[in-house]
Amino acid sequence: MSKILVADDSIAVRKVAERLLIEAGFEVALAANGDEALAYLAKDEADVIVCDVIMPDKSGYEVCAFVRNQPRLAAIPVLLISGIVNDEVIQQAQACRADGVLKKPFQGTSLKDKVSELLAGKQACATATSSDAELDLSDEAVSPRQEEVPPVPSLSPVSEPPETAPAHEECQRPVEQETLAIRENLRLTADKLSEVERLLQAERDRAQDLADRVIELEKEVGRAREMEQLREDERRRASELESKVASLEEELSRIPLLESMLQEARESAETARRDASALKQAQEAIAQLEAALHTEQASAAQLVQQMTELEEQAARGKDAESALARERERCAELERKANETEALLLVAKAKLEEVESELAAERRTREEYERRLSESEARATKTQGLKVLLSAERERSAEIAQKLAETEWVAMNATRRLEEIGLKLREIASVASELSKGIGERESAT
Repeated sequence: MSKILVADDSIAVRKVAERLLIEAGFEVALAANGDEALAYLAKDEADVIVCDVIMPDKSGYEVCAFVRNQPRLAAIPVLLISGIVNDEVIQQAQACRADGVLKKPFQGTSLKDKVSELLAGKQACATATSSDAELDLSDEAVSPRQEEVPPVPSLSPVSEPPETAPAHEECQRPVEQETLAIRENLRLTADKLSEVERLLQAERDRAQDLADRVIELEKEVGRAREMEQLREDERRRASELESKVASLEEELSRIPLLESMLQEARESAETARRDASALKQAQEAIAQLEAALHTEQASAAQLVQQMTELEEQAARGKDAESALARERERCAELERKANETEALLLVAKAKLEEVESELAAERRTREEYERRLSESEARATKTQGLKVLLSAERERSAEIAQKLAETEWVAMNATRRLEEIGLKLREIASVASELSKGIGERESAT
């Protein structure tokens, strides 16, 4: 399984690259910066290096240059990745002899395809190198056979009888001439072999140059394809940007409307705050009214007690017995009405807002009633005074009945106003919710 080293200071990019490459069937090693990548390469190897261009310590160009300057690592393909791919980035990548530049974020299978292409190129280069090595070995094996020459016949003198010495000298001359010719032929053969070896080495150099040129041309073709892909990506991105600009212009045209709606919302919110403050004050006033009502209830209890005492004193007057009996009935009726009034006030205590002045008037009326009752105590022994007091009580009872009717009318009005205020508050709350939602959507879109 091929091992891919991914070096990038962004953990998101590392995770995306790791997922894409593992799905493609590669083994992945991760490095958070250039130093970590070099430390990994110092103790381990990788089949392809994918390195970010801009990193905090060592840039991708520096990592690529280091790899190219190490004989053990020079053959590893290096793919640079960058968020911006322009002429300057491509020139710097070529200067450090990188094998390609890929734009982030990765589109589809671009990372997997590029890594697979680099692995295929690396394997092709390894195959070509092994073929050249085998060719060199075969050439070296052939060279010794070319240098082999036929054995030279032995030129040792032959012992002859002394009488044949002149004949031997005559035969020796052609042999020496033949030896000289063979030596000359050997020298010429060695010169030809040297020339053949020189030509063979030149052919080997030329073949290596052609192979390097083919590799460079393949890289250029790959870069041209990559540039075509980049141009298509840029065109697509430009169209996307145009559509985004159009949508942004539309959103900008909605800004004045949203600002006016926001201003209205602020005004409504301010009104709601004022209404809430008024409601709070009303609640405080109701609490005060409840306290005053309790006080009035205590006063009414005292009045009932005083009226009982008056009844006992009135019982002493024989002429006032019948009047006192009627007064007891009217007092009972008054007490019943007072109880009904107390129940109505308890029901309406959470809704009344403007009854404070009416209760103050009622309090003054009760104080007047108490004063008159105290006067009636002094005059309890006088029947005529009691009759006058009973007449006054009748009138007060009528006034209390009228006040009760007015209080009920005020309570109904207060209830209706509270319902209207609650309806307005609900409308304001719904408008404020819609405005906050619209503002949140505009901020998220921005």
